[in-house]
Amino acid sequence: MATTAHPYWPRSLPLPGYVASARPGWQCAGAVAAAGAGLLALGWVLGGTGGGARGGASRSPARRLALGWFLMCAGVHGILEGYFSLRHRELPAASGLLADVWKEYAKADSRYMTSDDFTVAMETVTAWAWGPLSFLTFLAFLRRHPTRYVLQLLVSLGTPWGRGEVRGGPPASPEPPGPPQQPSPSPCPGQLYGDVLYFATEAQAGWSHSDPRPLYFWGYFVGLNGVWVLVPGALLADACQHLADAQRALDRPRHKAH
Repeated sequence: MATTAHPYWPRSLPLPGYVASARPGWQCAGAVAAAGAGLLALGWVLGGTGGGARGGASRSPARRLALGWFLMCAGVHGILEGYFSLRHRELPAASGLLADVWKEYAKADSRYMTSDDFTVAMETVTAWAWGPLSFLTFLAFLRRHPTRYVLQLLVSLGTPWGRGEVRGGPPASPEPPGPPQQPSPSPCPGQLYGDVLYFATEAQAGWSHSDPRPLYFWGYFVGLNGVWVLVPGALLADACQHLADAQRALDRPRHKAH
């Protein structure tokens, strides 16, 4: 099969009908960064005294940042990953801002250009489960709903731990040997668990889908996804601490007043 010229790895990857992005990479990255920063800032404002939320004045800066994080996740998961979930088959030939954003990111992971089974399953669950749940968590914290830390735990983890680490760095050779093996998709990845599986499946494939240049491998693939390991990990620990404190208070013996 003839391989249409494209910037993705492996270089022999067949992408018939591929249409190059109409925007330079910095515009795509800048658009996502600006939208994410806007949602983060909006969550911060709504979580403060000017947001009109009950008890907003008592929230710490860290808690206000957490509100911004969940609102940003709702937007990223629902819009960006929702687009991929619906349009992944036609992505190589698609045009428009969201298509160009995915074409830019696919330089770090070409599985997004080939409707890879695991990637589609992971992003579909992320878009239609964790996107709405992230927004629900944002609302729960905004209104101080009693389930807010349960939701924080669910969104940050999702399912029991998997295991995978980034080892060995980017691919060293320009043409990785042989086709990668594709693991079975996970049925229900949460933020932290899904990212661990995401790294682990690409490690199993020999890092063969990423451009080895630092911007794409270390900046896009490791850096951007690493944020969804570090922040959910911190939020998971925070939720466990608050839930443990609540259970400890509930278990404390109560003395009748005389």
